[in-house]
Amino acid sequence: MTSPVRPDERQGQPARIAGELGASALGRPIRGWTVGLTVALMALSVGIGAVAYLFVTGVGVWGVDNSVGWAYAITNFVFWIGLGHAGTLISAVLLLLRQDWRVGVHRAAETMTVIAILCAAVFPVIHLGRPWLFGWMLPLPNDRGPLWVNFSSALTWDVFAIATYLLVSVLFWYLGLLPDLAELRASARGMRRRMLRVLSLGWTGSRQHWNYHKSATRLIAGLATALVVSVHSVVSFDFATTVVPGWHSTIFPPYFVVGAIFSGMAMVLVLCIALRPLLGLQEYMTKNHIESMCKLMLAASCFVGLVYVIEALMPLYSGHPAERHIVLSRVAGDAAPLYWAIVTLNVIVPQLLWSAAVRRHTGVVLALSLGVLVGMWLERFMIVVATQETAFLPSGWADYSPTAFEVATLVGSFGLFVTLFLLACRMFPMVSINETLARQHPEQP
Repeated sequence: MTSPVRPDERQGQPARIAGELGASALGRPIRGWTVGLTVALMALSVGIGAVAYLFVTGVGVWGVDNSVGWAYAITNFVFWIGLGHAGTLISAVLLLLRQDWRVGVHRAAETMTVIAILCAAVFPVIHLGRPWLFGWMLPLPNDRGPLWVNFSSALTWDVFAIATYLLVSVLFWYLGLLPDLAELRASARGMRRRMLRVLSLGWTGSRQHWNYHKSATRLIAGLATALVVSVHSVVSFDFATTVVPGWHSTIFPPYFVVGAIFSGMAMVLVLCIALRPLLGLQEYMTKNHIESMCKLMLAASCFVGLVYVIEALMPLYSGHPAERHIVLSRVAGDAAPLYWAIVTLNVIVPQLLWSAAVRRHTGVVLALSLGVLVGMWLERFMIVVATQETAFLPSGWADYSPTAFEVATLVGSFGLFVTLFLLACRMFPMVSINETLARQHPEQP
């Protein structure tokens, strides 16, 4: 990794690259960004209103009952926590494998990871029913006698999983930003310059700084790679450790990990395709980057299809009546339309990515990625909700219907994600300045 080139030393092509990549953070907001932020804030306000009404009224405004206790809140939690895994895959794994093409997309993926985890963290708090007691989930000294967190509770596992993954993701994201914050500091003025001076932590670009930066980045990349598997495996234990038919399965950890990477890759593709014209990054987020990510998403789709087959065969071989009933209801019963929509969006349609022409057509890739996001959310809905509708005893079966408040909460979560991501685009370059210069102009000092 080469040392950064100071702005006053750059001439010609390097100066143009640094100016273009830093323009989104230092220049005036463009119209498309303003329109997108306005729409996102409107969606966020809908979600805030729904959550505020929930806090005042209670969880009775949701469609949950004694049979279906986990509904939209847990579905959205699993969905959002899964989206964050692709950022770690692209940044950490490809960094350790020394894949140069990650330079064009890893910053957007890392930013998506941090924001998606924040969106996911909202839903367990809402699901508590008494969110003001969230502090009881933390292993802190207290004056409530022998009261301590219940380490046998899946909710406690989620707290530790989210906290660990968020901490490592923020550290990895921030370490990658340090050289670029110093670059922006040299060009910024006024309050923004003072803020960047604090955030850049005195970065000078010396050889010693770069050596420390390289060692720390690779160390955290190794930790983050392990977390890709461990965090979503812990999330899957929320279901796999129960005795509920359809959940009690050892295939859930790899199932959830592969599904998380699959949905996260789709979100990264959506963001990159949107950012290219929005921020003028076509030269730095090229179609080669899009094609490489499409190949990863295709591989993940094939693994997801394999898991779907195994998930259907295991209950049939087990002979367990309740397990077999769930499989048959999904394949040819009441849940068949939902099940086959999931298979079509997540397995069948992505097979188009075997074609190079499809992989290089950004419009088709965008449509495929949006379809995958829809399919993966429906898959989480089927696992969480549809499974609870048919428990062991037919007397406990129920039909769940989401209320407007639950749908508004989902809309609000997307509003929160887009709002935070657009604000991040105005604060930090979405393509690393120094890494791009190091790849394109290695002759610079």
